[in-house]
Amino acid sequence: MRLRSTAVAVCVAACAATWPALAAEPLTLDDAFARVADTHPELRLFGPRREALDAELERASARPAYVAGATLENAFGSGAASGVDHAELTLSLASVLERGGKLDARRILAQGRIDALAIERETRRLDLLAEVARRYLAVVVARQQAGIARIDIAQRRRTVDAARQRHRAGASPESVVLTAQAALAGAELDQARAEQQALAARQHLAAMWGEQAPAFDVADVDVLRLDDVAEFAELAQWLERTPELARFADARRIGEARMQLAQAEASADVEWQLGVRRLQASDDFGLVAGVSVPLGASARAQPGIRAARAELAALGIEREAAGLSLYATLAEAHGRYRVAQLEVSRIGDDVLPRLARAQASAATAYRAGAASYLEWASLQAEHTAALRRQLDAALNAQRALIEIQRLTGQAFLAGPAPSTQGATP
Repeated sequence: MRLRSTAVAVCVAACAATWPALAAEPLTLDDAFARVADTHPELRLFGPRREALDAELERASARPAYVAGATLENAFGSGAASGVDHAELTLSLASVLERGGKLDARRILAQGRIDALAIERETRRLDLLAEVARRYLAVVVARQQAGIARIDIAQRRRTVDAARQRHRAGASPESVVLTAQAALAGAELDQARAEQQALAARQHLAAMWGEQAPAFDVADVDVLRLDDVAEFAELAQWLERTPELARFADARRIGEARMQLAQAEASADVEWQLGVRRLQASDDFGLVAGVSVPLGASARAQPGIRAARAELAALGIEREAAGLSLYATLAEAHGRYRVAQLEVSRIGDDVLPRLARAQASAATAYRAGAASYLEWASLQAEHTAALRRQLDAALNAQRALIEIQRLTGQAFLAGPAPSTQGATP
């Protein structure tokens, strides 16, 4: 559950594409993680909260205070008690003797809240890192979409050139040229839209650390690299150690501390007082001592004990429900990753090579007059659609991987390989 561990696995969510560099050093996913960890207010908020809980622990560790008192009796009265000689002055020291382990129960409860805060911070940190990874992924996927659009533009331009040659030779009508030009315009629109989406995605990413005018580019890594993840049974074991479930262990310790404190309330505290009294009339001194114990402490403590037991029982049910929900989410994410991984692999190995050969054959046949424009254009469209389908599958896989990382907090993939493919998937 370390920052680097999450960065290694989720960094696979970046993809390769050519893009004009906006900064000297590209922003890596580790850099984005570090910026969020250093500046995000939701994480900085845990500092003051920890200070407040430390103060609560210090206060909970304090023993009952000593009370110094002074009592003047039989002074300034009337009749026989009107003289100063009848006055009595008592100086006393009093406190409370706590019984039932109340001090230890308070300490355990305050310390449990501090421990729970650390788990809560780790859970929130992983949530934020997952959100950073999703936004980073949106930037690089938009760049990849622009790269696919450039491939489509190059194909359509070759089609326009070939259509013009055949039109000049009188082998095809002008409508074919216009149709090819319209298809080229559509591909250019796809590129412009993808580039605008990349700009918007960069702004969305920069908002995670409060940057309003982002001047960075993201690093190039391979989005189509989808390594095998661990088996689901192993992932389910890691799920038991996720912060989302670990917080229930801390919550149970807090609940048990509350139970102990409620049970301690059944033992009545002893209030004691010790002092000295001076008798003005005889100029004598006497010892004054007193002890008082409230009655019915056990009965008054029973509602608190029952409430603490009920909270513990409810906590166990909540933990079971959360475990089932996380298990189902992990199973769904693992299945999506495996399906998308298969789709990316089959498209890259089987579909795209055949479409590339078919497209090249159709181009040659069209120039020779043995194939129509529609046949060539249809194959171009299928090739572009296959590239986009492969990218969409990779995007689904990377999102599922990010979710698996968020749930387990474990690194189980090797680091991303440098991109060697340029704009072509």
